[in-house]
Amino acid sequence: CRFKSGLRYHYFYSIFLIFSGFTRNRSGKEVGYSSTVFFKLRIDIVYTALSPQPSAPTKKIVNNQLNKIYDAFAQTYEENRGQFDMSDVLDGFYSTLKLENGKLLDLGCGAGEPVARYFTDHNWSVVGVDFSEQMIQLASKYAPEMQTMHADISEVAFESNQFDAIIASYSLFHISVDKHTDMFKRLHKWLCPNGKALFTYATEEYTGKKSFDGYKNFMGQKLYYSHKAPDELYIDLEDIGFNIDSIDYRNIGGETFLWVTVSKRPL
Repeated sequence: CRFKSGLRYHYFYSIFLIFSGFTRNRSGKEVGYSSTVFFKLRIDIVYTALSPQPSAPTKKIVNNQLNKIYDAFAQTYEENRGQFDMSDVLDGFYSTLKLENGKLLDLGCGAGEPVARYFTDHNWSVVGVDFSEQMIQLASKYAPEMQTMHADISEVAFESNQFDAIIASYSLFHISVDKHTDMFKRLHKWLCPNGKALFTYATEEYTGKKSFDGYKNFMGQKLYYSHKAPDELYIDLEDIGFNIDSIDYRNIGGETFLWVTVSKRPL
């Protein structure tokens, strides 16, 4: 705060000197300006002060960009639908659940494949959430049994203890990292006692950085990604009340991500 206040002081003092017809040279000596330069400086200062200043992209802008991109992906879904084979991941996770008829929350469900389709085929009820309207429409074709919600997964709300399992594949890393802890707290709340969650997390293997907040190219589009270092992630999960059941780096479709399985720790 002191640093910012100092900058603010020097900024306004410089404006005062300019409007007074003076400024300081490098040695700190006040020097005068001709009336022409003095007038131009006044105009420049006022114009700059009143002009809107650029700012970082807001959450709304990022989400709008992602919406449009995933809506566009929906148009070419048929030709790309077999690119990411998650059979081993889903088989492994399902084997740990030991429930014949459970309830799953699929966060970032996309077109309903492969996650929702897999679980409805195993007689589970599935609630799918996605912010792409076009993907939700595809889900009515590929996983018609799934209950869909057209919503942002970072804003959706459910009652406590609603789901036996939650999966967030290729979705959480599109949320700003400063929202991740809150997101995991809500997953913990929504899970039934001893419920399990499986999620994909971006790491240095994908972004090239231990922690990252920016854009990467994917299928010809710039997508927003955000993540912290894995060690920080694990600490957050344990502090929230999860047991970390498994951590696997998997290469699927030529991309390496961290797949994490957690269970809700008994009270």
